[in-house]
Order: sequence, then C-alpha cells, then structure tokens
Amino acid sequence: MLDNFVVFEGCDGSGTSTQIELLRARFADWRQGPALFATAEPTGGEVGRLIRRALRNDPALRPETLALLFAADRNEHLFAPGGVSERCMRGELVVSDRYVLSSLAYQGLECGEGLPRALNSGFPAPELLLFFDLDPSAAQERMKGRASLDIFENLEFQRKVRSRYLSLLDEYQGAGGAARVIDASRPPGEVAQDVWRAVSEMPIMNAWEFV
Repeated sequence: MLDNFVVFEGCDGSGTSTQIELLRARFADWRQGPALFATAEPTGGEVGRLIRRALRNDPALRPETLALLFAADRNEHLFAPGGVSERCMRGELVVSDRYVLSSLAYQGLECGEGLPRALNSGFPAPELLLFFDLDPSAAQERMKGRASLDIFENLEFQRKVRSRYLSLLDEYQGAGGAARVIDASRPPGEVAQDVWRAVSEMPIMNAWEFV
C-alpha cells in the first residue's frame, strides 16, 4: 500500500474530475494542512497523450495495445522523478483521477482479465479508494454537453463497466483494500462533503484542524 495516496474511480460522467477540482479548491481555501497534488490517468506525458488520442480512435489501437500503454503510463506516473510515489513519501497528499481499477474494469472487458491483471499486479494499492457510483443512464445525460465522446462513452458499454467495477470493489474490499462507495447522483456539493469526510480521516490529516 502507498500511504497518502487517494484514488477516485467511477464510470465516465460520474463526476470524478469535478470532485478533484472541488477538493483542490478546498485545500487552497484552507491554506494549511499537507500539500495536495491532484493528478489523473492517462497522464499528460508522452504515453498518456498517445492514450488520449487512441481513446478518440486516432490512432485506432488493439485493446491489448491500449492495456499495455495504460500500464506503461502508470509506471511513469508512479515512479518517474516527481511522480506519485516520491510525492507520497515526502508527505504530500496525492489524489489521482483513475488508477488500477480502471484498467481492470475497462481493459478487462475489452481484452479479458488476464493481461490487465498481469500488467497491474505490481502497482501498490492506494491508502484510500473512493468509487463514485452513478447509473450510466444519468451519466450519459451529464455527458450530452461534451463536444465529443471517446470510444468507451456509450451507454451499453458503460453499463458493463459499472457492473464490472462493483464486482471488482467487492473483491478489492474482500482482500483488505480501503474503499468507499459514494452516491454520485446527488449535487456536487453534497458529494464533496462525503469526499472531505473520507479524506479527513486519513492519518496524514490528523495533525491539522479542519475548517
């Protein structure tokens, strides 16, 4: 397990990116406590940029190739200088929008369980995982305003993703992983309160007074 590491997971349109920004804003207003580093996968690095293009089918890649790219991007995200692992070990609170469970859900559906599990077996679990649960139909309504959708952002596939996520969460918690399911159907401010309560219980936060 990697201490001080929090991961937000959820189907597309569940609000993980919004909640990252709300948490970032809360830390900025707080002006005390540990340093917060907010990040995401795919990253903004070379491999991450290729993944983002591939998610738009430019270029169109085989599912196995995409699984390999996600793992490579994650390895750099974690272990490159200034990466997640280094920041966590020096006492920063790192929050990532997506991590291993996304690969096991999305790539697991696309190319079978074996390859994603093998590729991701060596990555450390986060100290805390928050799953933002939202009915895929409601998520699709939220995404209607987007200029374009990626290859996975269709209702039929997202229903499979949610089912896969819930199965993986049962497995994850059964193995001792710290995970919480958050009802993401509510207004963002209410969801943010649940996020704050979960984060504020982490040991890294114990030395600080909350506002």
